[in-house]
Amino acid sequence: MKSPELLAPAGTLRNLRYALAFGADAVYAGIPRYSLRVRNNEFNVLDNVAKGITEAHAAGRLFYLTVNLLPHNAKLRTFLDDIAPAVALGPDALIMADPGLIMLVRERWPELPIHLSVQANTMNWAAVKFWQSLGIERVILSREVSLDDIAEIRQRCPEMELEVFVHGALCIAYSGRCLLSGYFNHRDANQGSCTNACRWEYSVHSAGENASGEPVPLRHSEAEPVHFIEEGERPGELMPIEEDEHGTYILNSRDLRAVQHVQRLTEIGVESLKIEGRTKSHYYVARTTQVYRRAIDDAVAGRSFETGLLGELENLANRGYTEGFYNRHADAEYQNYRQASSDSVHQRFVAEVTAFDAETGMAQLDVKNKFAVGDRLELITPAGNHDFVLEKMESLGGEPMQEVPGGGWRVRIPLPRPADRFTLITRYEPA
Repeated sequence: MKSPELLAPAGTLRNLRYALAFGADAVYAGIPRYSLRVRNNEFNVLDNVAKGITEAHAAGRLFYLTVNLLPHNAKLRTFLDDIAPAVALGPDALIMADPGLIMLVRERWPELPIHLSVQANTMNWAAVKFWQSLGIERVILSREVSLDDIAEIRQRCPEMELEVFVHGALCIAYSGRCLLSGYFNHRDANQGSCTNACRWEYSVHSAGENASGEPVPLRHSEAEPVHFIEEGERPGELMPIEEDEHGTYILNSRDLRAVQHVQRLTEIGVESLKIEGRTKSHYYVARTTQVYRRAIDDAVAGRSFETGLLGELENLANRGYTEGFYNRHADAEYQNYRQASSDSVHQRFVAEVTAFDAETGMAQLDVKNKFAVGDRLELITPAGNHDFVLEKMESLGGEPMQEVPGGGWRVRIPLPRPADRFTLITRYEPA
């Protein structure tokens, strides 16, 4: 079987470097003004775009530039001039959603490959053929498409490259076309400024109606209740909802985890498997890239799925996992009503290696979370992972330490094997 491309997110140069080190075949990043990620995005500086493309190409990998905004008229006036310097740097493709912007790009740069963004909501083979007729080289299928639908699209559109998401956050809307952020605090998700309103903490308040039929908080009334929601950071701001479920995070979707479907997607012949998360940490990028790299390599080699990969992804902060729409489930499977916050179930990211002395076997660490002598740790490297028990620790001045209380510290510890600059360390959490 042909190996699908593993496509990893790069919101920062650091994340890009970890993605490449841990096995990504390609990375994607976007200029904030014209992509759907404004925050935590270092690629607002053209020099960083140049560095990203250069480093990806030097490693023999690909760099896709995300330009998937759904713009209003005002941005059309500056669009071509703004992206021209980035196009001149040689990205391997533009990821785009808006038909108007696609038309402008094809007129200006007819040889530049365009990948159709998931924001275009492509659900069926006829839509894929339509975009193929316009010269699109790859279609990123909607998250709402099932495995069987993907297989049919592959059969009916054998010449079109297909890409699907296999991991990351799921919008509580149709492939990202959400209005919650714009409604609640006037920051439009479709312009790149999503505040993730679906992931805020809400509490439920009973409500009734006044004489005009408007919802009001219900105090002492026999009326049939409707409900208000109150967001944790906005006490006293009661928002009416038509929802009778109780609990918190009622709008929040579980996170997509489809590593168990990598083999089927590989057999179908999907060209690219994509990890969501341009605003996530370098630890997230390293861990997800490593796990999906192993899953792809196993699938191509004909090895059976390693179920332990599911557990490794549990070690990332998540809001519970779902297969998304790859297989059909009841609605409750997609919503997280019981889990009140993100969990790191088995392990916690505690440090990264900043230097290693091969003669002494001592590594200097930049500490992220608490750990202590006697803890069971895991060394996570591009070459593979290794468990060990921490036997000693010292400050940079050489004083013995039994525990480091949290982030911001720098310490030295012995490692059981050599480490490079992409080495991360996690601590196994007590049961």
